[in-house]
Amino acid sequence: MKISGNTILVTGGTSGIGRRLAEALHDKGNKVVVAGRRQALLDEVTGQNPGMIGIAVDLSDGAAIETFAASVKSQFPQLNVLINNAGIAGVEDYTADSIDLTRAYSTIQTNITGVVQLSAALLPVLRAQPQSTLMVTTSGLAFVPYPPGPVYSATKAFMHNWLDALRVQLRKTSVEVLELAPPYVQTELGGPRQVSDPRAMPLEEYITEVVQILENNAIENGEILVDRVKPLRTAEKDGKYQEFLDMFATMHD
Repeated sequence: MKISGNTILVTGGTSGIGRRLAEALHDKGNKVVVAGRRQALLDEVTGQNPGMIGIAVDLSDGAAIETFAASVKSQFPQLNVLINNAGIAGVEDYTADSIDLTRAYSTIQTNITGVVQLSAALLPVLRAQPQSTLMVTTSGLAFVPYPPGPVYSATKAFMHNWLDALRVQLRKTSVEVLELAPPYVQTELGGPRQVSDPRAMPLEEYITEVVQILENNAIENGEILVDRVKPLRTAEKDGKYQEFLDMFATMHD
């Protein structure tokens, strides 16, 4: 992926990794469009980053995605980078007598169905460009699951597998397929405590390393991996899978 001169759409671009990545790419001389559910946050982000464009959309709503994709294709026919970053997380307790799956269904809809639907809708635009990129934010939990959050972990494993297959399908087109797999990062994805959790990677440190990887084209088999996530990526090969799984099981209180 070239680092400047792109027209980029970042979903989930109003907070956390999505916002800071959008801002970093905006600073590199790209036209950046951010999408998110809350108009107030979109106004805040675009107000602090002149030239950035914000569009409100609920990516858990299939009809809204169709309308949004049609609008993007009309307004930004030069779109050549789609960063599917929007996602939600949660925990489920399968030891309970009554298991509430509301959050699980929402997580699947946003993290899987919404990503697949939006990608399918915008791939024709990407394929029409001389050089383009489809990127999806997954997680180190795609490689070793977090037991308190089994559905979230599984959605990221799904996306990892989907991207591997898509990369092969699109290898003769102009579309580069990339997976951005963060480690545990100081964002609000898992709740307000995560922002200051010393076990998590500082957000600015993470974004700086990601941008360096993109600038240096240090992408490994289509995967953007900072050093802190690599032990998870290779855990099974290194014989550390169970060790990480047991450690993750004790992290939630």
